[in-house]
Amino acid sequence: MGWEAITWDRLGDLLAERLLDLKPADGAPWCRVALDGAPAARPGDLAERVAEALRPLGRPAAIVGTDGFLRPASLRLEYGRQDADSYYDGWYDTRALWREVFTPLEPGGDGRVLPDLWDPVTDRATRSSYVHLPPGGILLLHGPFLLRHWFPLDLSVHFLLTPGALRRRTAEAERWTLPAFERYEQETDPAGAADILVRADDPRHPAWNG
Repeated sequence: MGWEAITWDRLGDLLAERLLDLKPADGAPWCRVALDGAPAARPGDLAERVAEALRPLGRPAAIVGTDGFLRPASLRLEYGRQDADSYYDGWYDTRALWREVFTPLEPGGDGRVLPDLWDPVTDRATRSSYVHLPPGGILLLHGPFLLRHWFPLDLSVHFLLTPGALRRRTAEAERWTLPAFERYEQETDPAGAADILVRADDPRHPAWNG
């Protein structure tokens, strides 16, 4: 595999250009793109850069982070606050993501996407308004473990971190989550499943295989 050094801004521009020619496999009017990575890799930052690059090109984008689709604490923390298996299997409300994000963007959908559902700080519904993504718009979904749910994606980007880099870039209070990412690598092989890989060991010097 060949790697090309790149800046984050340039990467956002090149991904935006690629999305202009992307055609949904199921004939839907919207493209659905995943930026899959651990929180330490900050995939949401790249989603913001891509959306910003798309704007002058006349392509609207809806950014959705899975951290806005956490399950209530009573379910999320049923087995304790630091259970890696629960984090992997039960923290994120994938049913809500299907219902509120992907189903509206299927062929025949209305394009009304809910940007977030649950606030983990208040442990209450966010009551956010729906966002209408017009035909030709692009969904940019970012978060961890995205490639294990069979979401109808038209393009997937996976952020690669070596185990050492993942540990260094994860706050000490969150390092109990690291076994979940090891399990994800073993069970899903996101590097093999993704269309595009971004190596983010050094946040100042990313590289990609594009």
